[in-house]
Amino acid sequence: MRITDILSIWAVPVFVAAVLVTALIRRVPVFDEFTAGAGDGLRTCVRVLPSLVALMTAVSMLQASGLLDQLTAFLAPAASLLGLPAPVLPMALMRPVSGSGSLAVLENLLRQYGPDSLAGRVACVMQSSTETTFYTIAVYYGAVGIRRTRHTLATSVSADLSGVILSALAVHLLMK
Repeated sequence: MRITDILSIWAVPVFVAAVLVTALIRRVPVFDEFTAGAGDGLRTCVRVLPSLVALMTAVSMLQASGLLDQLTAFLAPAASLLGLPAPVLPMALMRPVSGSGSLAVLENLLRQYGPDSLAGRVACVMQSSTETTFYTIAVYYGAVGIRRTRHTLATSVSADLSGVILSALAVHLLMK
């Protein structure tokens, strides 16, 4: 057995034991603190839930209405000029909204075109270099009760757009 295997097996139990020993030394009421933390976590979930429900509803409506297909067809000529394969566009549109939705699109792309195709490579790079912007904003801002996102949304969307364009550029430059 390698040392990394031993460390990975014992890391969590040793950490938990260290926390408990430190709490006992400092005379911290562990169970009371644990239940207080669990209560705070539950209250945070309740505060964030409306934003998440609204976001999931919007994603479902986007997919079911056919708007995603229409947006893909509309953006295909511009994407072609940027070197972005047309089959990757649905994922580029879905990624800022839903991580699981974009992962499903990625899975379909890889199944249909293969991981070594241009579309497969660009999609994989894009999946790892962009963020679920709207989900992240909904969760984090919702958790702390911020209603106005100010410059966060514009900055995040421009970063996602950069990630999409640079994904195609990186694949064309490095993997062709």
